[in-house]
Amino acid sequence: MRPSGRKLDEMRAVSVETGFTKHAEGSALIKVGDTHVLCTATIEDRVPPFIKGSGLGWVTAEYGMLPRATNTRMRRESAMGKQGGRTIEIQRLIGRALRAGVDRSALGERQITVDCDVLQADGGTRCASITGGWIALHLAVNKLIKSGVVTSDPLVDPVAAISCGIYAGQPLLDLDYPEDSEAGVDGNFIMTGSGKLIEVQMSAEGSTYSRDQMNNLMDLAEKGISELVEIQKAVTT
Repeated sequence: MRPSGRKLDEMRAVSVETGFTKHAEGSALIKVGDTHVLCTATIEDRVPPFIKGSGLGWVTAEYGMLPRATNTRMRRESAMGKQGGRTIEIQRLIGRALRAGVDRSALGERQITVDCDVLQADGGTRCASITGGWIALHLAVNKLIKSGVVTSDPLVDPVAAISCGIYAGQPLLDLDYPEDSEAGVDGNFIMTGSGKLIEVQMSAEGSTYSRDQMNNLMDLAEKGISELVEIQKAVTT
């Protein structure tokens, strides 16, 4: 019944290529079906002014889409002179999601910026950015530990994200664009590897949903997150 032909609880194929760029301290190209996102992590020996002198580190993110990431060309936001509201909302989401898995005191007073650039979009770009962003972050932190700059691992729990929704009355895992655009309910679930929730974004898009349906989507999300975390572990160890 799914346009993709997948089972209700079946994710799209996921692949990750680490070390995709030469210069970044951590980088990963994550492909979730036809959604492809390049994630890079940059380490800097500085922190924002509001935490300077606190001994705490900071993890932040930036997000963007290439002009032909979608089926019609989008203008570059730089050409328009400002970022759109959607871009700002997504990059803030990525930043606070990644920080939830980090012991900032162990990181020390340094900042890691995770850049997520969508090369091709087919639904779930923010979720792929968070999942791939964690991989890039992990690889960057590995270099800090290996060099002895950081003595205690600041990464306390993996962070991943997955979309779920109700399409044609059925709960689905990992919506692609045709499903997402027609779903009566869709949501993004961000969780840790230990199963704790970081953030849930749920909205009705033409139909309401019950508590039981919400629980069904949560169950699907937990299944998807556990699969993504296993992929993260496989490419970062």
